[in-house]
Amino acid sequence: MSEENGASKSEKLSNPQTWVDVHGDFLFGYAILRLKDTSTAEDAVQETFLAALNARDSFRGQSGERTWLVSILKNKIIDHFRRLSREVDFHNNDIDVIDDDFIASGPRAGTWKAGQRPSEWVVDAADLAEQKEFWEYLRKCIDRMPPHIGMVFILRDIENMKNEDICNVLTVQPTNLRVILHRARKRLRRCLEKIWLNTERSER
Repeated sequence: MSEENGASKSEKLSNPQTWVDVHGDFLFGYAILRLKDTSTAEDAVQETFLAALNARDSFRGQSGERTWLVSILKNKIIDHFRRLSREVDFHNNDIDVIDDDFIASGPRAGTWKAGQRPSEWVVDAADLAEQKEFWEYLRKCIDRMPPHIGMVFILRDIENMKNEDICNVLTVQPTNLRVILHRARKRLRRCLEKIWLNTERSER
């Protein structure tokens, strides 16, 4: 067996000492959208690097290094939601109040771009992944969702998890999950319509 073929699988990874510089900002951006709190997101990223360091010998090189790190981070986020789900009320239906202070702040003025009007939007995170400004206001809307609503929306429409898996993670009944998800999407559309259109109207 040649030296190349006999090399350790872990050697396909870059030097772990470079991970923070190369991947840190990307992983933090991934985490903050889903976890809201800066400190929690930072902790999740640190835990990801530690877990990756401990698991580096199991890396098979079937995906890129960043993709591998993201998969570890995703599991950390799911674990966080699993712990948090024990402290929230999934039967709390008081989700129809929009934050007026947030609406009044508004984003930039302008008209809707093609495919971005929430009332016409079928939630598909991948289609809008490059829309940085959109994601910034999406995150702000998610931040203002009650915890149980935000978790369901993130796991289903950001992480694209199956309903069955979400029910297992959050210990929620399928019927209740569908109701929460419907209301989360409705709230998100309302929030985005308010914050994107409010500034345009105020400057007319």
